[in-house]
Amino acid sequence: MVKVEAERASETSQSQKTGADLLVDSLIKEGVTTIFGYPGGAVLPIYDAIYRAKGAFQHILSRHEQGSIHAAEGYARISGKPGVVMATSGPGATNLVTGIADAMMDSLPLVIFTGQVASGVIGTDAFQEADMMGITTPITKHNYQVQSIIDLPRIVREAFHIASTGRPGPVVVDIPKDISASQLSQDTFETDYHLPGYQPTVKPNPLQVKKLADSLVKAKRPLILAGAGVLHGKASEELRDFAIKYDIPVTTTLLGLGSFPGDHPLSLGMAGMHGTYTANMALYECDLLINIGARFDDRLTGNLQHFAPQAIVAHIDIDPAEIGKNVVTHIPIVAHAKFALQELHSQATGSAAHQEWLVELEANKKSYPLWYNQPQQQMCPQWLIASIHQATNGEAIITTDVGQHQMWAAQHYTFTTPNKWVTSGGLGTMGFGFPAAIGASLAAPEETVIAIVGDGGFQMTLQELSTLQEKRLPVKIIIVNNGALGMVRQWQEAFYDKRYSESLLHTQPDFVKLAESYGIRGVKVESQEELNRILPEVLGCGGPLLMDCRVIEQENVYPMVAPGKGIQEMIGVKP
Repeated sequence: MVKVEAERASETSQSQKTGADLLVDSLIKEGVTTIFGYPGGAVLPIYDAIYRAKGAFQHILSRHEQGSIHAAEGYARISGKPGVVMATSGPGATNLVTGIADAMMDSLPLVIFTGQVASGVIGTDAFQEADMMGITTPITKHNYQVQSIIDLPRIVREAFHIASTGRPGPVVVDIPKDISASQLSQDTFETDYHLPGYQPTVKPNPLQVKKLADSLVKAKRPLILAGAGVLHGKASEELRDFAIKYDIPVTTTLLGLGSFPGDHPLSLGMAGMHGTYTANMALYECDLLINIGARFDDRLTGNLQHFAPQAIVAHIDIDPAEIGKNVVTHIPIVAHAKFALQELHSQATGSAAHQEWLVELEANKKSYPLWYNQPQQQMCPQWLIASIHQATNGEAIITTDVGQHQMWAAQHYTFTTPNKWVTSGGLGTMGFGFPAAIGASLAAPEETVIAIVGDGGFQMTLQELSTLQEKRLPVKIIIVNNGALGMVRQWQEAFYDKRYSESLLHTQPDFVKLAESYGIRGVKVESQEELNRILPEVLGCGGPLLMDCRVIEQENVYPMVAPGKGIQEMIGVKP
């Protein structure tokens, strides 16, 4: 009799849901299929609920929380859906801070769930307590700390809505352990929300669009600057149609690569500190600049006194805070890029004759192309990137870390379609590229995904080789190995009289053996002949693979606009 009662009590306990179960149910309702995370004490109830949910979604166990959030960023960039991250309290949560700031700068939709100590001991410096509300307020689009279990479904729904609408961004939901562990006392919960202070403007003001259309009719040297907002707004097709119809040349920001076909005659390539001569001079000389979804950051503009000095500036952006923030804007248009371009297309009646402008730009392309010297045997990094582009027909998803290899990839891997380029733009986060490739591969399992990384940045998150092997994702890691923190070394060469303070990496692991220790094939390539022979095999390999490419150590990224100089004052330009 006692045994039967005990079994019934156990069944009743198992049928009762907890706050953690409610969270899992809410995630399922949001259509979440993939979560990136790392368990710990404060989220044990949540991980138990995930276990009991029996495959409702896949959980990707990173080997460091920074790996989790960068993977979620890669997933969000490629899928267009919010990346979901789970971490425990204290150090687990604070290890996410770099990725949260990175996502905020680059407008990536993330929903991050952090565990927290029990409500009763918050503020007492309890074990593994960290004030995630205070820490993340400056680097999130919004954040929450759950105060009551009945608020949890509504908060989750709000978090996904805020992260993915308007200008996308990260949202943190901090959940005390007692909230996730407590038993539910009711079956139905309020999920409707009302956010009177959050109503993004998505449709443009027709009068402002009319001003832009009228300016286009008069412009002799029009130019479109396409930023990441075009990609986030899924407006690449509208941009292409508009530019082609009115014969307007297009340059892109670093994060806007792929928003307009890089091989189209109207494409001028990337602009900015390491942009093409043609793009930068076009920005300097244009008389109408149409900015679509770019935030006019300093790496694009250079010295603001010399940026588009003759131009009427039109700025289309979903975020009104960006308009006029850095560059004086004459025609502000707050709107979703797709809707703004559709309205502009319908209102525009034509453009002024600017054939001379197009001829001038084409002459600049031919006279001042991107260039590099290629020795007979050694690999120069630009040639390496160009070879990867040729071998993949420009169709691979490319992720990068930050530095020289990032700029070479942006310059020499021509992106012709959207959503093939995953990089850390605003924050410039080393260690981003490899875990981001894991997330990108999960988002697009049929695509070829290549992580082009530096030997410095790769060592910041290389522990994710274990995650890669566990999931057997076919990511190809290509290390552009120049034995240095390349961009730091380049700046020390150019501006610090070659005083290479702590930028040369004299001690390196054997990357091939490192990969093999994780059960991943590794190859080392030191010459052009070796690369030409092995690259088809590398790209055709069905599983993960690491290729350590030894490139010329002293190669620099050109062109370059030095700090404080105008966009037109480029060094390293060579006809």
